[in-house]
Amino acid sequence: MQFYKNNLTNQELRSIYKALLLPRMIEEKMLVLLRQGKISKWFSGIGQEAIAVGATLALDKEEWIMPLHRNLGVFTTRQMPLKQLFMQWQGNKEGYSKGRERSFHFGTKEHFICGMISHLGPQLAIADGVALSYKLKKQDKVTVAFTGDGGTSEGDFHEALNVAAVWNLPVIFIIENNGYGLSTPVNEQYKCESLITKAKGYGMEGVQIDGNNILAVYDTIKGVREYCIKNQKPYLIECMTFRMRGHEEASGTKYVPSNLFEEWAKKDPVVNFENYLLQENILTTDIINIIKSEIKEYIESDLQEAYKATGLIPNTQEEINDVFANYSCHSTIQKVVNEKGEWVEEVGETEDIRFIDAIKQGLQQSMQKHHNLILMGQDIAEYGGAFKITEGFVQEFGKERVRNTPLCESAIIGTALGLSLEGNKSMVEMQFADFVSVGFNQIVNNLAKIHYRWGQNADVIVRMPCGGGVGAGPFHSQTNEAWFTKVAGLKVVYPATPYDAKGLLIAAINDPNPVLFFEHKALYRSIQGHVPKRYYEIEIGKANTVKQGNDITVITYGAGVHWVLEFLEKNKNVSCELLDLRTLQPLDYEAIKNAVIKTGKALIVHEDSLTGGFGAEISAWINEHCFDKLDAPVMRCASLDTPIPFNTDLEKNYLAKSRLSEYFNKLLNY
Repeated sequence: MQFYKNNLTNQELRSIYKALLLPRMIEEKMLVLLRQGKISKWFSGIGQEAIAVGATLALDKEEWIMPLHRNLGVFTTRQMPLKQLFMQWQGNKEGYSKGRERSFHFGTKEHFICGMISHLGPQLAIADGVALSYKLKKQDKVTVAFTGDGGTSEGDFHEALNVAAVWNLPVIFIIENNGYGLSTPVNEQYKCESLITKAKGYGMEGVQIDGNNILAVYDTIKGVREYCIKNQKPYLIECMTFRMRGHEEASGTKYVPSNLFEEWAKKDPVVNFENYLLQENILTTDIINIIKSEIKEYIESDLQEAYKATGLIPNTQEEINDVFANYSCHSTIQKVVNEKGEWVEEVGETEDIRFIDAIKQGLQQSMQKHHNLILMGQDIAEYGGAFKITEGFVQEFGKERVRNTPLCESAIIGTALGLSLEGNKSMVEMQFADFVSVGFNQIVNNLAKIHYRWGQNADVIVRMPCGGGVGAGPFHSQTNEAWFTKVAGLKVVYPATPYDAKGLLIAAINDPNPVLFFEHKALYRSIQGHVPKRYYEIEIGKANTVKQGNDITVITYGAGVHWVLEFLEKNKNVSCELLDLRTLQPLDYEAIKNAVIKTGKALIVHEDSLTGGFGAEISAWINEHCFDKLDAPVMRCASLDTPIPFNTDLEKNYLAKSRLSEYFNKLLNY
C-alpha cells in the first residue's frame, strides 16, 4: 500500500491517524459490550474505517453527509460527543433519538449528518435535495452519500444518480464495495466489470480507488469536491474494501472463504497507515502507545458517564406529540357579526372560480410568499402539468423553482426531503395519485418518520390528483388515501370545494410536516365557488358542517360531498347533517361525535373500495365512542372491491355513488 502525503504536514498526518484509530478502538470496545449483553446489536465497520474518516475529513464541517450503518468514522470525525453516542447505542432517551432508533439510524442537524433507514437506497436522493438547495443558494458546497455494493442494485441508486446528473447537482456518491451484501457476493449482485463503469451511463465522471488507503480516500475526495463545486456536477467514487466481521455480529462469516480474510488482513487501513507513519518517523512507538492510551481513557470515561444516564420511562403523550413538528395555523379569515346578528366569516373580496383555479391560486400565492418554495413534478414547467395547474409558473418564478423531473417519483420525494434539511419548502406533484406507489417507501418510511426519529421536519407537500368518474381506467382513477391514513407522521388532506382547496393548500404548504394533498380530478372543472382573492389558511384537522339536519348524519369528503348534496337536492324531505371531513389525518373526532349524536344514525360515504377503506376506521371509532347514542348500525357506502374499470357504464356501477340512494333509504328506514 503506497501512501502519498502530498502537501500534508506531519501534524495533519498525526491528526488523520488519531481520527482513523478512534472508530477502530470504539468498535473493539463495542464488540466486548455486545458479548456482555450490554448492547443488542452491532454492524461492524472494522476494515472499512478509512472511507468514512477520509471522506469526512475532506469535507467542510457544514456539508451534509448521508452515511450507512458501518460509517462510525463519519460520526466520530464530526466530533460528536462519544457519551451521547453510547447512550444512542444503548437505546437511552439521552441519545440522539430518545431511544426510538438503533445504532446509526438517526441524524443530527448540528453535525450535518442524515442517518439512513434500513432500506439503504433512499438516502441517496436526500443528498440530491441538499445539493439542489446549495445550488439554488449559490453556495460552494457539496454533499456526500454512501451506499454499498448491494445498494447499487436498488432502483433508488439509479434514480438518485440520474437526477443528480440531469440537474447538474454537486453530489459525491460513494460506493463502499466490500464484496458482499450480507452473504451475497458481488458476482451475484451485478455483471458489469466494476461498479464505476455505471458512472458513464449517467453522464458523470467516476473513479475507483483503494478504500483502505486513508490518504488516497482523503486526497481523492478533496479533489472531487473541488471538481463538483467548480463544475456543478456529481461524481461517483467506488472504494474497494472488505469488512472483517459479519454483516452484523449474529450473522457470522462462515460464507466468506478464509483466504479472503488473510488477504485483506494485510490491507488493514489502520495497521498500514500506522506502519507508514513509523517508517517516515512521523510517529514513534511510544507516541502511538500514548495516543492509544488517551483514546482508551476517553472511551472508558464517556462509557461510564453514559452508564449513569437514567433509565427510560415511556411517556405516551410525549411519544404522540413528537410524531409531528409543531405548527399553529395563522388563519386570516376572521369572524364578524352580519346584519342578522350572526357570526360569519369575513372573507373580503371574492371571485367565483373553479376547483382547479383555486388550487392554482393557492399554489401561486404560496410561491409569491415563500421564496424558498420549490415545485417539482413531471411536465410541470413549460407544459404546465398534466392538468395545466402550473401553466405560466415558469415565466413568473423561473425554471430553478418550477422544475420538470425525470420519471422517478422515489428520487424526487427524496430530493424534497433533502431540500427540507436545508430549510426549503417543496411541493411534489404526482401526475396521478396512482403513480405514488413507486414513491411509497420515501413517503411512509422517510418523510413520515423523520421527525419522530430525530426531530427533523419534512417540509414537503405531495399533490395527488385522484379519483374516478372520468373513464380513465384502473391506473389513473384510484382514490388511495387509505394507503396513508394509517401511517403516523403524515397529514392527509382531501378538500371538496374551491374555498377549502385554496385555504387548505396554503395551510399545507405552511405546515412543516409532510402533507398528502388529494385533489379529485372530476371536481377540477365541474365545481365552482366563491373564493377570497387574498391569501388565507384553513386549519388542517378541522371538519366542516356543510348542511344541518335531524334525520341522518352523513360523513364524507372529496367527491362524496357533492354526491350527497346532489341526492339531497332531489330528496328535499330528507333532513341531513352533512359533515365534510376535509382532513383525514389528523381526524376531527369531536366534529364526528357531535354530528353522530345529533341524529343517532351515521352513514359514511367514500369513493374508495369498501374493504380497508378509511370509512372502516371512522365506523370503528363511532362504535367505540358513540355506541350508546346510536339508533341504528353505522353503515358504509363505498365502491366495489374491484379495480376501477375503464368502460364508463362499468365505472358508474363501481362507484359508491350508484348505491347512495339505497344506503340512505336503508338507514332512514331502520
